[in-house]
Amino acid sequence: MKKYEIVEGRVKALRNFDNVKKGDIGGYVDGEHNLSHEGNCWISSVDAEVSDNARIEGNAKILDYARVSGNAVVSGHAVVTGRAWVGSYAKVSGSARVSDDARVHDNAKVFGNAIVTGASIVSEDAKIGEYAKVSAYARIEGNAVVSGHAEVTGRARLLGDAKVSGNVVMNKR
Repeated sequence: MKKYEIVEGRVKALRNFDNVKKGDIGGYVDGEHNLSHEGNCWISSVDAEVSDNARIEGNAKILDYARVSGNAVVSGHAVVTGRAWVGSYAKVSGSARVSDDARVHDNAKVFGNAIVTGASIVSEDAKIGEYAKVSAYARIEGNAVVSGHAEVTGRARLLGDAKVSGNVVMNKR
């Protein structure tokens, strides 16, 4: 059973689900391929946009002015909010959160309960997982991995095959 229709490029709820009420207007999509009819996923803000072949699945939420494009997938209970952008072939899943002006693109993956925020960039084949946090203009690139309860912050850069895990805080001063 369909949960929304597209009206003038925006999603419009056809029934109540989660905290969405029948008739609620959500964000922009290029087509029904962008937002699954299964689960409670939704593009909550009228200013949010999901385009190209990007897909929102499961119970994921796209809020505020967030954009998801390219072939990116946001799934599980993940949230993309603020002016964040998820693009290319990136995947955001689990209960991960991408917020503020953060950028996740290329083949990057953000999963688990990870947080990417504060104009940070996660790109190439980087992975941010578990309870890790990337914030305050940090850049994670290449095959770099941030996991556990690690935090990379304050314009720090993690490149190549670097790995940060456990309870480490990496901060460029």
